[in-house]
Amino acid sequence: MLLCISENVCNVHSLNDYRMFRCWASNHEMDKLHLRWLDPLLRETTLDEITRDVIDQIKESKKAEGVTNGTVNRMLALLRSILRRAETDWEWLDQAPKVRLLPEPKRRIRWLNKETAERLLFELPKHLQAMARFTLATGLRQGNVQGLLWSQVDVDRRMAWIHPDQAKARKAIAVPLNADVIHVLRGQLGEHLDYVFTYRGKPIIQVNTKAWKAALKRAGIEDFRWHDLRHTWASWHVQQGTPLHVLQELGGWETADMVRRY
Repeated sequence: MLLCISENVCNVHSLNDYRMFRCWASNHEMDKLHLRWLDPLLRETTLDEITRDVIDQIKESKKAEGVTNGTVNRMLALLRSILRRAETDWEWLDQAPKVRLLPEPKRRIRWLNKETAERLLFELPKHLQAMARFTLATGLRQGNVQGLLWSQVDVDRRMAWIHPDQAKARKAIAVPLNADVIHVLRGQLGEHLDYVFTYRGKPIIQVNTKAWKAALKRAGIEDFRWHDLRHTWASWHVQQGTPLHVLQELGGWETADMVRRY
């Protein structure tokens, strides 16, 4: 039986359907984003039509959009997992195609000083500025910020939390909220019933937009990704003397080695 890839993996609006293959994914919000990226490319493609040539075309398509190798690889890894499961568990494929990942630099730490960060914030549109300010103050990963729900925030206690199944290290993260974050959150009140950060009444599913790139250009900032806001947050903490074991807990890193790069 030939089934479209979107039918097999992508009723992403149903959490119960999604969880059947969620176990091997590190961050379900980012996985849903990658599935949305794949959907227009594979919507009319059956599983047995997804060959290495098709996968290579997906790579080139995303690279042409300016997507980094690391981000493309996260999408490819998810596609590879789905295809392998279609072969071994569901028996929908005789043999899954090989998915070759793109080369990535082993280490890349890019951060902004506070003056440059403020220049970037000034240039961002309102919805991205709110997310960026929140990220610079909390260090949360992009997917956690995009998918943050009001049910995960307690403004009175100045605390937010990321559930274990939402965290890359699979451990809950307690997020203290300073005055800057509270100000950002109060500005988001009333925008959406469930999601903290939205655009035109809908959850934000993409930040690497023309508006983001244009803001970077106007601010005179090169070679900077959204994830580098997290690097910036961590670097500021180290410069202010935050102990590495404390930073590890705040950032939700699995090992101390991941923190020592800062």
